[in-house]
Amino acid sequence: MNLPNKLSMFRVVLVPVLVVFYYLFIELENDLFSYFLAPIFIVASITDFLDGYIARSRNLVTVFGKFIDPLADKLIVMAALIVMNALGYIPIWVTVVILSREFIVTGIRLIAVGEGKVIAAGKLGKYKTAVTMVGLVMMLAFPYWMLLADIGIYVVYVGVILTIVSGVEYFNKNKEIIMKSI
Repeated sequence: MNLPNKLSMFRVVLVPVLVVFYYLFIELENDLFSYFLAPIFIVASITDFLDGYIARSRNLVTVFGKFIDPLADKLIVMAALIVMNALGYIPIWVTVVILSREFIVTGIRLIAVGEGKVIAAGKLGKYKTAVTMVGLVMMLAFPYWMLLADIGIYVVYVGVILTIVSGVEYFNKNKEIIMKSI
């Protein structure tokens, strides 16, 4: 397994770590654990950037990487969105819109795999992920700096807009694959 794929797998491992720290925060009613939420998500976000950069710059792009990288992104973002919903910082509709798009895109990818094709993430989808991650990092920074968290929700809203636009783009680009499967 190459380094970019290891970084993606590390991001997958960070999902339960993020959730455990959230539950420790809630169960122990101790603000100390909330200080770990942002750093965990920041580390996950940095590995997202690094795995893509390393894979492209060193020509280490693999079929597994095309699968695991977007899956790792989806898992860590889903976990953070659910935590932020549970904390009452993000409206549920934001999570529903983002998760719906992710499930639809994953479904299209599964159809493509059935056709023997692997669909890599598009540029707009990558921007959507980056903007959403930045917004979530800002919001998870609530123990450190509340103003940053307040701005973060607006960045997440931009991520929602990109989520919708990139979902429509993804559907249109892969309409032929979808129509073949019907």
